[in-house]
Amino acid sequence: MKKIAIIAVVSLGLFFTACEKELDFDSPNEIQVSQYWKTESDAQAGVNSIYAMFYKDGLWARWMYFRLDLTSDEGYSVSPWTELADWTRFNYINYNFWEGNAVTWRDTYKAVFRCNQVLANVPNITFQNEDDKKKILAQAKFFRALHYYYAAILWEDIPLVLEPSLPSDLPQQRKLAEVWTQIEKDLNEAYEDLPNDWADDQTGRPDKGAVKAFLAKVYMQQHKWTEAKGALEYLISGAGAKYSLVSNYRDNFTDVNENNSESVFEIQFGDQRKGGTGEDQNAAVSSNRSQFFAPRGIGWSDGQARIWLVDAFKQENTKDGKLDERLRWTLYYPQLLADFGDKTYGKDWEWNNNEAWFRKGSRDYYRNNEDYYSQVNYRLVRYADVLLRYAEVLNELGSTAEAYQYVDLVRARANMNTLATAHPEIGNDHDKFLERLKMERVLELAGESVRWEDLKRWGDLDTQASVDKIAVRDPDFKNFTVGKNHRLPIPQSDVDNNPNLEQNSGY
Repeated sequence: MKKIAIIAVVSLGLFFTACEKELDFDSPNEIQVSQYWKTESDAQAGVNSIYAMFYKDGLWARWMYFRLDLTSDEGYSVSPWTELADWTRFNYINYNFWEGNAVTWRDTYKAVFRCNQVLANVPNITFQNEDDKKKILAQAKFFRALHYYYAAILWEDIPLVLEPSLPSDLPQQRKLAEVWTQIEKDLNEAYEDLPNDWADDQTGRPDKGAVKAFLAKVYMQQHKWTEAKGALEYLISGAGAKYSLVSNYRDNFTDVNENNSESVFEIQFGDQRKGGTGEDQNAAVSSNRSQFFAPRGIGWSDGQARIWLVDAFKQENTKDGKLDERLRWTLYYPQLLADFGDKTYGKDWEWNNNEAWFRKGSRDYYRNNEDYYSQVNYRLVRYADVLLRYAEVLNELGSTAEAYQYVDLVRARANMNTLATAHPEIGNDHDKFLERLKMERVLELAGESVRWEDLKRWGDLDTQASVDKIAVRDPDFKNFTVGKNHRLPIPQSDVDNNPNLEQNSGY
């Protein structure tokens, strides 16, 4: 039975004050902020409301994947909804376009608001056990950091709101370096009070390992390689070394073996409620990703995978001369049946020879269509990613020879030869190792929402020459303007309404 321990939704609204005294009254059906934040149960429900933000359209229920997967060179869109497709190919005209930009901005700051309410009010509540209070506050800090992390990846220079906001607030825009500093602060403080493990009925809450994984991501985006090394070592050889690769690669992408030994942090999705994505009691706790990314006839097919990914998998066979099994579970593509004998799916679908779709997270193992209520958890960080990141960090720190073993751990599960055997030309050359590691990350992690941050970290979006190379495999990058499209425009309505906000350069 899937454990969904964190889906309570609490509506903690902001209330406007009427200008006229006689119009200033409280609704008997609404709990005011002054009436709330009194008990431990209030605090727990408050922190649970932060988890509920994963199930909103602008974040991980739907549109975040368009930003991170489809905008990268791994994916694209040919949706008949032209404006939606344009936001995956750098044709940004209406900066307020809801599905492409504004809803993710709104839901990000809505999530931050919920974190801030917990952090501002829970310290004043008396707990029987102070450790329980600390854990609630630590979760709020972790999630504030998480949401600011993805906001930094998408927009970079953003407001840092650290207190419960009011409608009249005009928050100051901060430079990316300040945003990273705040994220680091929140994560380091969260680490102190989160447990090494949670009880089974609390599955899905972040622990110390999840914190260290996100710290590593933050450090790596800033090229703080020494700090990243320390964070990753906690997970690999330190006090938090409890992770291992599961033997069955596909177990990372179905609901059959969730929260397994490879999972560092995953979003808990469920299909027990069939409502919308609002704040009502029947609101869904599901993922829409598979509905939008499935092939035509199975889902909406608003998001597809680039065919170069299929070719990348076929560049190197396994030890016994077969195709890399990861290809089978990563992508749908026209030769799937011929390559793997996958007779159940793919044979009668409507696709062209140059088309592919993301398979991870699909439910073809027990049904032949998708809908808006996928219960398959989304693994934001898994151990294979940690190992490949550690190899990258070691290479950056001049320990290329030491880095090989961590790539080999990932390759071994796929029955691939060691990296040195398959690619002896790399040797101890930093640049050659990095170029190969870029491909290793594709083969292991394609379609898992890490490629966009990878491209930014590697500097592949910083020069015309590097963007031109990307455009060879993804023609959408012919629209990419260096110095502009590495980040999204801020919704124009926010810029117009807040004199402390400046639109990102180039827009």
